[in-house]
Amino acid sequence: MHVITRRRLVEFAKVHPDARTPLQHWLAIVRKTAYESFAGLRVTFPSADQVGRFTVFNIGGNKFRLITAIHYNRQKVYIRHVLTHAEYDRGAWRT
Repeated sequence: MHVITRRRLVEFAKVHPDARTPLQHWLAIVRKTAYESFAGLRVTFPSADQVGRFTVFNIGGNKFRLITAIHYNRQKVYIRHVLTHAEYDRGAWRT
């Protein structure tokens, strides 16, 4: 899949260095895999959740949340937000 706005991952990792390795791992897997549907994605990422139009990934042992918009038909993953668990729980990303 083609990941768009990888820069958000890099910028988040600068502020939260312990997120760098798990984000790189997620990126490597997603780039090498062609997912046809959310069900297929859950085979690789069983903790991924569909929240409205977004797919939310638990990163780094549930310390971080990666919020994406995935277009399976175009094989594109748009990085919308990368948050700490506390930031995610506040819910401001939903608006």
